[in-house]
Amino acid sequence: MSEYLLEMKGIVKSFGGVRALDGIDIKIRPGECVGLCGENGAGKSTLMKILSGVYPHGTWDGEILWDGRPLQAHSVRDTEAAGIVIIHQELMLVPELSVAENIFMGHEITLPGGRMNYPAMYRRAEELMRELNMPDINVALPVSQYGGGHQQLVEIAKALNKDARLLILDEPSSSLTASEIAVLLKIIKDLKARGVACVYISHKLDEVAEICDTISVIRDGKHIATTPMQDMDVDKIITQMVGREITAMYPERNHAIGEVVLEARHITCYDIDNPRRKRVDDVSFSVRRGEILGIAGLVGAGRTELVSAIFGAYRGRYEGQVLLEGKLADTGSPLKSIRQGLCMVPEDRKHHGIVPDLDVGQNITLTVLNRFSRGTRIDSSAELKTIQGEISRLRVKTASPFLPITGLSGGNQQKAVLSKMLLAQPKVLILDEPTRGVDVGAKAEIYRLISELAKLGLAIIMVSSELAEVLGVSDRVLVIGEGKLRGDFVNDNLSQETVLAAAINQPVPQASPRAVAV
Repeated sequence: MSEYLLEMKGIVKSFGGVRALDGIDIKIRPGECVGLCGENGAGKSTLMKILSGVYPHGTWDGEILWDGRPLQAHSVRDTEAAGIVIIHQELMLVPELSVAENIFMGHEITLPGGRMNYPAMYRRAEELMRELNMPDINVALPVSQYGGGHQQLVEIAKALNKDARLLILDEPSSSLTASEIAVLLKIIKDLKARGVACVYISHKLDEVAEICDTISVIRDGKHIATTPMQDMDVDKIITQMVGREITAMYPERNHAIGEVVLEARHITCYDIDNPRRKRVDDVSFSVRRGEILGIAGLVGAGRTELVSAIFGAYRGRYEGQVLLEGKLADTGSPLKSIRQGLCMVPEDRKHHGIVPDLDVGQNITLTVLNRFSRGTRIDSSAELKTIQGEISRLRVKTASPFLPITGLSGGNQQKAVLSKMLLAQPKVLILDEPTRGVDVGAKAEIYRLISELAKLGLAIIMVSSELAEVLGVSDRVLVIGEGKLRGDFVNDNLSQETVLAAAINQPVPQASPRAVAV
């Protein structure tokens, strides 16, 4: 009997002649948590799709041993039957169905005749919620009634209901609050104590360091190293991931700031489901040419609603005025905003950033197709030249511009969305969570690009849940709390404590003389 629950040996996978994985080895013991680290496009997701049966046996080379015996899975159902369950970065829940129905989807408990045995499913779902320290969840309510953190736990409950012996978590905390992340990490520790093995994939390396026993790093489809976490630290993980030390994550802020380009006046957004509730309450601010304006605040504070309304993309009712270069702008829709020089890279790239049915290149040129139109036809050669230039400029990792955009890693999809908006030559660029799901190397590239754009005179508004990122990149920081503007600070040695105090409407501690709390 092998001491390892799982062994992946010499895994090779190619796409159209391009080798995505080149001889990867992974070993996991029962109760062990292995952190799988690598840059976007390194091959992490491809490896996990092989392990979970998304890519069936025969479409890749190598060997998988499960409990010491060969595993030849031809579908996800085969791997789940063995006890291997993956929780994807994008939650696989049906919002309209109840918590219990989502947990039992495909594995329903039925009565004679095929009718659903709801009492039995509710009892088991409640047991699972108690195991996950979430006894207050009403399992009969639609899962849409709960936030991202609770929905992530419903996904874990689904896995436990399938008797998971190996749980694969792909960016499980990308949309969670700090308190929800703490709950998630505690649950994983409890699962480890019960003998459940885990593969933890995250670009948040502090989480990896806290929860993982072993670190396996892959780079460009090759296995770089497997090391006990006790012999590693975050800097060493980064060096192995990118093949170099990243000495300065954030570039120096040495760009000139000019006149006001955008002015937002009295922006108010009403809740989509409860029109009497204000999600954004009378917020006004301006941003200058060459300035990077960071917007910080707790989750649910109204940051995304604010910038979505300014861009004309908020789905509910909203009020206010937007002035561009001193003139009242018609930003009633994203298309109108883009045509006037106001562009936005949205928070949810899956639903609002990419067009999944189009290829990489088509997504990149979507906002500027008119440049390549020749009567009723598109000048394909001119379009391709532009696409190749953008792929090179933003270092988008793709074997071909003709590959489906969905085949790219999350970080490279993000770069494609950013390229699409930059091609529109905006005067103002809104970035909502621009580095969510992006690895540390790509983050540094995006920060560098933001700095370069500011030097060229672009006004940039950046929303981020990561305070270190806001303070590392921004010239000025707005703090939003409960839909209101709580602070407007010049980033002159601005501290996280000052920003957090403003976010929760507490007295600002030792504020910079140039920082003004609202």
